[in-house]
Amino acid sequence: MTIRHGINWDKAQALYQTERDTFISRMPRSRELSSRAAGHLLFGVPLHWMNDWSTPFSLYVAAAQGARFTDADSHHYVDFCLGDTGAMFGHSPKPVAEAIARQAQRGYTAMLPSEDGVWVAQELARRFGLPYWQFALSASDANRFAIRWARAITKRSKVLIFNGCYHGTVDDVFVDLVDGKPQTRDSLLGQVYDITQHTRSVEFNDLAALEAALQDGEVACLLAEPAMTNIGMVLPQPGFWQAAQALCQRYGTLLLIDETHTISSGPGGYTRAHGLQPDLFVVGKPVAGGVPCAVYGFSEQTARRAEEAKRSAPPGHSGIGTTLTANLLAMAAMRANLAEVMTDSAYQYMFGLAERLAAGLRGVIAQHQLPWCVTQIGARTEFQFTAVPPVNGSEADKILDSELEHIVHLFLLNRGLLITPFHNMILVCPDTTTADVDRLVAAFADFVAAVK
Repeated sequence: MTIRHGINWDKAQALYQTERDTFISRMPRSRELSSRAAGHLLFGVPLHWMNDWSTPFSLYVAAAQGARFTDADSHHYVDFCLGDTGAMFGHSPKPVAEAIARQAQRGYTAMLPSEDGVWVAQELARRFGLPYWQFALSASDANRFAIRWARAITKRSKVLIFNGCYHGTVDDVFVDLVDGKPQTRDSLLGQVYDITQHTRSVEFNDLAALEAALQDGEVACLLAEPAMTNIGMVLPQPGFWQAAQALCQRYGTLLLIDETHTISSGPGGYTRAHGLQPDLFVVGKPVAGGVPCAVYGFSEQTARRAEEAKRSAPPGHSGIGTTLTANLLAMAAMRANLAEVMTDSAYQYMFGLAERLAAGLRGVIAQHQLPWCVTQIGARTEFQFTAVPPVNGSEADKILDSELEHIVHLFLLNRGLLITPFHNMILVCPDTTTADVDRLVAAFADFVAAVK
């Protein structure tokens, strides 16, 4: 018998084969659509990483509403993935859907501002504490643009990131620490120059390494999630961010906080909940209720420096912004989402559900004496295959087990429960119920019992 992460691996592998067979037998329509897609979509999917799900072929969605969706074979699911945060407040929230329908009759895009954009900017300033804002179509773009502004403002070329970070598809961030040395990530396709010429990487929660990377005065910005979320959740240690902010200020480095995932922490994100004071600030995926949009904000001083950098530059394209940026449809959706969906009361409800979920998962883990733990950031919860939560990206990477994740995920999926395919992240939304949470915990307990 082989033991892996505290479970019987032989049982787990046998269970996986059973679950694959079950999925195949129940999904003739998804299988047929996957076969058709193979002839015209690269790798058979709209985006190649859609093959990272645990299923033997793609699961096709027919409709999604609130915390639920229906697949092409008419099976119903409770969705705890929620578009990997894109639908963090539920699929097609009614106020957003109604705003989109109204705006659709008045135009989609004009490359001109609308009244909605003014209201949104004022609300973003109130909510997040930074007075000036710009827009993008994704957090990846927002981070690219913010990095460009930081370099223009500081007249420095280098960016500092944390090992294992997530900031979308920004080229500058695909740097890993290998034996303590930064190198361009091996999996990055089509990369033609050495990213480490302009990007430095240190471990999260390591203040000594952070200071060493900043002290020569060459780093334009530190780009960071306030808690790491994409290599498995890694929380900041007490006092880390207060000290990190002070180091950035000491060495003239701008602090760029990306809250695309950690917006689960509250209406003002982790930044407002924990008193951070970034110079630049990004939120993507969920801010417009699932409509493609992102925002990035500037502190007062940073905004003034940005304006001066633009005014003193030669005329021409700055390399910042796209034609569809701040389009009328996205502005209308964001206004409705911020005003009526992404509310204090919605967050409080989600926090309660996430705490119930985390407690339930911990109870199952304790009952079966598994060397696993549960981490929570507001409405975001994750179980990890380690008894002690990781403190940096290297530790988090060592405990990842994609084979085991796939077995867990497929087991849950076949029981009408979807969690995020990347590690074991689980989201709740305002439409999730306590019964949904209890159902997930019960299915998790059934899985553990089957492989112990």
